[in-house]
Amino acid sequence: MLLEAQPGQLRPAELADPEPGPGQVGLEVAVCGVCRTDLHLIDGELDGARLPLVPGHQIVARVDSLGAGAERFAIGERVGVPWLAWTCGECRYCESGRENLCPRALFTGFTVDGGYAERAVADERFCFPIPDRLGDVEAAPLLCAGMIGHRALRIAGDGERLGLYGFGSSAHILCQIAVGQGRRVFAFTRPGDSEGQRFARELGAEWAGDSGQSPPEQLDAAIIFAPVGELMVAALEASAPGARVVSAGIHMSDIPSFPYELLWEERSLHSVANLTRADGDALLAQAAEFGVTTRVARRPLEKAGEALEELRNGEVQGSIAIDLGL
Repeated sequence: MLLEAQPGQLRPAELADPEPGPGQVGLEVAVCGVCRTDLHLIDGELDGARLPLVPGHQIVARVDSLGAGAERFAIGERVGVPWLAWTCGECRYCESGRENLCPRALFTGFTVDGGYAERAVADERFCFPIPDRLGDVEAAPLLCAGMIGHRALRIAGDGERLGLYGFGSSAHILCQIAVGQGRRVFAFTRPGDSEGQRFARELGAEWAGDSGQSPPEQLDAAIIFAPVGELMVAALEASAPGARVVSAGIHMSDIPSFPYELLWEERSLHSVANLTRADGDALLAQAAEFGVTTRVARRPLEKAGEALEELRNGEVQGSIAIDLGL
């Protein structure tokens, strides 16, 4: 499925099979998760995309060819391909463990072709082995929703009372990890989303309500997954002194002005940019430690555009994935 302009729509296309270059693996795609970043991409809200482009950056695939010098994975091995596709390794960010901020970084399904296709290639250094306990479909959301969620949780600190605003793909993974860590989770959904609130409680949330509601207790930390700037202010209003409010999205509407008293008492606002390979390793380890499960709706490749609209409208609980086997 190809994107040729921003804003635009995905269309079916026949492309030449990509061949792995030096240090790359050739991949037969099994599943590719659908992410809100893909929605921002087709809506023209993200600058810098390489067009025309095959989107998709939560790829589960099997290695079927090796580029020159590639030796990390064997033919037939199952791997996951995340958002971060390549970094320079020599800038001050890469050298200080902050490769997520590399100014020359490339990104899967944004500046290099992604996984809304039967085949793909990827730098073997930026692929992850998929644990045997996870099926292809179940693993896909961990590769962005889970990894970005993990980074956001780390930045949020170790506060006990955690608010999750927007209970979608990332939040349903992160809720399980946070509960496993002994935190108390307060989930905020779209107004009137009783099914989403029930889903959050099933996964261990202590309380679930509308995004405009006040939680029963002040929050020690909050993570905003919905791309709505007003929620940053709502989370500040719901926060205890010293709380951290973290935006986990790559795009968000403007944050409205707010009185300084909301930020007073050492509350703070943070953003999360991309991820590192260390984030990926840590997330996969935590998913295994806490027995994280993912709820994933499967859609065929030709329905990728419709799947993105389902995501936009909040029609699916948990995650959505493009399944090349359908």
